[in-house]
Amino acid sequence: MRPETFIASRLFSVSREQMSSTIIRIAVLSVAVGLAVMMISVAVVIGFKNQIRSKVTGFVSEIQIEALNNNLSSEALPMVLDDELFLKLVDNEEIKHFQAVAQKAGIVKTDDNIQGVILKGVGDDYDWTYLNDRIVAGRPISFSDTALTSEILVSKKIAGKLNLQPGQALRMWFVDAESLQTRGRKFEISGLFETGLAEFDDRFIFGDIGHVQKLYNWQPDQFGAVEIYLKQSANSAAVAESLYYSVPVDLNVSTAEEKYPQIFDWLELQDMNVWIILLLMVLVSGITMISTLLIIILERTSMIGILKAMGAGNAFIRRIFLFNSYRILVKGMLFGNAIALTFIGLQSYFGWLKLPEESYYLSEVPVELHLYHFLLLNFGLLIIWSLALLIPVTVINAIQPSKAIRYA
Repeated sequence: MRPETFIASRLFSVSREQMSSTIIRIAVLSVAVGLAVMMISVAVVIGFKNQIRSKVTGFVSEIQIEALNNNLSSEALPMVLDDELFLKLVDNEEIKHFQAVAQKAGIVKTDDNIQGVILKGVGDDYDWTYLNDRIVAGRPISFSDTALTSEILVSKKIAGKLNLQPGQALRMWFVDAESLQTRGRKFEISGLFETGLAEFDDRFIFGDIGHVQKLYNWQPDQFGAVEIYLKQSANSAAVAESLYYSVPVDLNVSTAEEKYPQIFDWLELQDMNVWIILLLMVLVSGITMISTLLIIILERTSMIGILKAMGAGNAFIRRIFLFNSYRILVKGMLFGNAIALTFIGLQSYFGWLKLPEESYYLSEVPVELHLYHFLLLNFGLLIIWSLALLIPVTVINAIQPSKAIRYA
């Protein structure tokens, strides 16, 4: 054992008689609470962003291909999914699945209520993985190879407004853009879904894409858009840019972030909140550690004078106090990790902290902490706080042995 380590372990045991003992406990608590708050904040924001993103991309996919001159209205212009485009999408190794869809604005009318909606037409190639987990009543749409199906999937929110139930007949009305005549369609509700995203639950109804094509007077190979799901969602921007330069010039490629910027911009704002929390916790815990070390040094001024009188150098004495401070720091970080990981584990398993879904799109507080973020927080904070501890030990250089021993 090195001499400074031995001296630190013998001289800095926490006892009730020492003034610094209470301060040391406060320092340990400050470091523990600071690290726990930072880790929980990061876990909540990561979980929040990933779950909201998965909801949006699950509903609209990561990338959409549509006609270049499409506007923001619900009346889509047709695009053709020809063999050349089909093969390009099939051969792209980044693409997991793609599907043709189309949508048209309409009105749902019951005996007592009326509601504006968007009928999203899908085919038998539609990936129901996302919606299957969010069907709260009934079942998904059953498609036929020989005829159009009249089944539709209605959001729970729309069904609640119009008093609709699975198995109930429903009539929808659409306006022909060319003749400006209304055209009615009769459907049967197969099930109800709920995503928790008001942008989708307030407007969308799923049905057979053949009905939308007939309402637009389109050909069987004409669709409103092609939705693309990727193997790695993080690559959506790069894949979209690559597709943009490979598809025909009359088509446009956009990502979910570009289609719904209001949602993703709101998510990006959450990063600022986390940075503010991290900065505050680093400052509070760092100042507490600096103050604690200063108090310990002042309390041990006579010991420092004796060590200097015996020939110990400033560097040797600084290492004694730094070693003790590192013990306090590591102890606090261990407690902080234990608190944070326990909270994250309990919340992930039980979900006991709830959220108003109409405001936050989620019914409970999401938590998600990756090993990368765990290690980055721990080692990053250890380095920052260790550097901060170098400030108070400079006081040791100014202590004169004759004065320190005289007033001991």
